[in-house]
Amino acid sequence: MNQDRIEQSVTRIFKAVFPDSTNHYDTLFGGTAMYLMDEVAFMTATRFSRKRVVTVSSDRIDFNMPIPAGTIIELVGKVVHVGNTSMKVLVEIFIEEMYSDLREKAITGTFTFVAIDEHKKPVKIL
Repeated sequence: MNQDRIEQSVTRIFKAVFPDSTNHYDTLFGGTAMYLMDEVAFMTATRFSRKRVVTVSSDRIDFNMPIPAGTIIELVGKVVHVGNTSMKVLVEIFIEEMYSDLREKAITGTFTFVAIDEHKKPVKIL
């Protein structure tokens, strides 16, 4: 794997967790977290390959701790494996409290993407 290309494609997005994205426990709704993770993974895979890519699976998503309303989250996507036509992207979500230096990893997940051509047929990534 091209380590420079991997480092250049690391994608980071920050979001504030507002009440419109929380559940009845006042924490980030799991479906919203998965949506944001897939979006970051897609951007990471696209930035790495510079090809059309589609999500083919999410291997595992671990919700290690709830993400409270009123916090800032950082989503970080990084390519962790490159095959012939597919690649895996690890996405981690970190919680940052707004008014302290506390930062904790809350969610991790891995997404697999396939590069495709204009006819939706798999193509080589590199």
